[in-house]
Amino acid sequence: MSIRFRFNTYYFIIAIIILFAEIIIALFVHDEIIRPYFGDLLVVILIYSFIKSFINTPTLPTAIAVLLFSYIIELSQYFHIINKLGLQRSQLARVIMGTSFGWADLVMYTAGIAVVLLLEITVSNAMKIK
Repeated sequence: MSIRFRFNTYYFIIAIIILFAEIIIALFVHDEIIRPYFGDLLVVILIYSFIKSFINTPTLPTAIAVLLFSYIIELSQYFHIINKLGLQRSQLARVIMGTSFGWADLVMYTAGIAVVLLLEITVSNAMKIK
């Protein structure tokens, strides 16, 4: 399988919209549902859309790779990798990598990828009908 680089405006616009939603959630939403759960669901969709903005890859392998990446980041929080790397004072590292492990985060990442796959199948089927 060769990787083909190409810019996809559709995925890029989705990534930008989700990025802005994530920023708004991070800055202004301080609740017990949207920020901790919906933000995690959105972040995997953001990563998936960003990758698909620049690389023409098949849906399922890309979705699985994003899910595994998000699991690895979450597990690194369990093992306090930020502290072990000496980055505990870096606000950027703390925002990107996160600081606290949560089983619910893994569930939300999985749900986010399920949303991606559902949307990709739905759009693909709609395109075939036309």
